[in-house]
Amino acid sequence: MLWKTLLLLLFYYSAHATVTYKWSRAMLYPAAQRLKRSSAAFLNPVLQNSLEDVVLLYEFLLAELDIDKSQRISIKDEELASLRKAAEFDTICNEIIPKSITEIRRLSSRLSSYPRVLKKEDFERTVLTMVYTAYRAAQSQGHQKDTWVQSFVSLYKALKHDLMFPYSKEPS
Repeated sequence: MLWKTLLLLLFYYSAHATVTYKWSRAMLYPAAQRLKRSSAAFLNPVLQNSLEDVVLLYEFLLAELDIDKSQRISIKDEELASLRKAAEFDTICNEIIPKSITEIRRLSSRLSSYPRVLKKEDFERTVLTMVYTAYRAAQSQGHQKDTWVQSFVSLYKALKHDLMFPYSKEPS
């Protein structure tokens, strides 16, 4: 009996160590774990690999975005839109981040119970989801506006918690 329990625990530990990272990230942004149609690579672009990339992301957001009727996001500035990073920005905004209020609330719920600091790609996607949510709140009226604003606030609280996570633990 002890041998079976030990074997089961060893198997569980092995499965947990190899699968937990992949599945925990897939939980937040499942679209990022899909395979690209044209290759066997995962659809998992990351915009921020350097300080210059952070500045470029800021320029994308500052240059004004266009969100059409089908909720596709594009950069209005043609020069910025022609950059290689703009293609990754397009993929993240149109293929990965959630667009429906239901998906955004599900993301907020998962973020509120996330047990550790977000990876940089998840943080970046959450910020872009917040930008999209702010846009939708500004374009909505009445009850819909309240729903979008509430989702924005939930995402803000999740990001604030993530930024404060290392400092919120009590010393032992």
